[in-house]
Amino acid sequence: MGTRKINPTSPGQRGMIKSDYSEITTSTPEKSLLQPIRKTAGRNNTGRITCRHKGGGHKQAYRVIDYKREKFGIEGVVTTIEYDPNRNVRISLVVYADGEKRYILTPQDLKVGDKIVSGPNAEIQTGNALPLELIPLGTVVHNIELIPGRGGKMVRTAGAGAQLMAKDGNYVTIKMPSSEMRMVRKECLATIGVLGNSEFKNLKIGKAGRTRHLGIRPTVRGVTMNPCDHPHGGGEGKTGPGGNPKTPWGKPALGNKTRKVKKTTDKLIVRSRKR
Repeated sequence: MGTRKINPTSPGQRGMIKSDYSEITTSTPEKSLLQPIRKTAGRNNTGRITCRHKGGGHKQAYRVIDYKREKFGIEGVVTTIEYDPNRNVRISLVVYADGEKRYILTPQDLKVGDKIVSGPNAEIQTGNALPLELIPLGTVVHNIELIPGRGGKMVRTAGAGAQLMAKDGNYVTIKMPSSEMRMVRKECLATIGVLGNSEFKNLKIGKAGRTRHLGIRPTVRGVTMNPCDHPHGGGEGKTGPGGNPKTPWGKPALGNKTRKVKKTTDKLIVRSRKR
């Protein structure tokens, strides 16, 4: 995957950096793996906005991704690598020996024609899924399960990869992309390799219109509003918030802790990412 810089033929094009889509092999998705996305524009069942800055955007269809990889021992062949509008990593269409088709997240260096398999007897090669206890230490993995059989929950973004650091009893210690060290049950599945499209972080939107294509509406600063619309509003000339920054509904913002209880999985964190 690479990027291309757009010629500055207009103010919106100046500074814009796009993907070159060189790894995409088809523009037609597999119809049997599509589901409709019904947009709400950030409104609830009574029509009130409950999530701001949402609305519009290009029509999309959801691609059903196989996060569980439970087809043990059945070999699959990568037939296409496709663009997915719902995520920043590419997806690959895999056709298994029994004829079933599934989408998986595309790891780096996985190409059309490559064969993949999942299960305890799979080899240690890119795209194969195995239980963590059978993966050698130092291996980089992605799409890691938190609870066995529930499907991959962690490390699913473009360019991400976690490293196996240690094995102790029923748990395997993993170093996450955030540098957090976490223990996961040894029965959990993980897929070998680093996810592709690592250049995604270098892309630049370039113009407001592309943000609207993504379904993101404008954000207005509170200090430019009237006092009836925001706690930061009002005043003569440019004035700051006055006191602690607040949300539009008067709750403390910027640094105030909102978490009430600890997650049950926090006890499995060996080293926090907030060192």
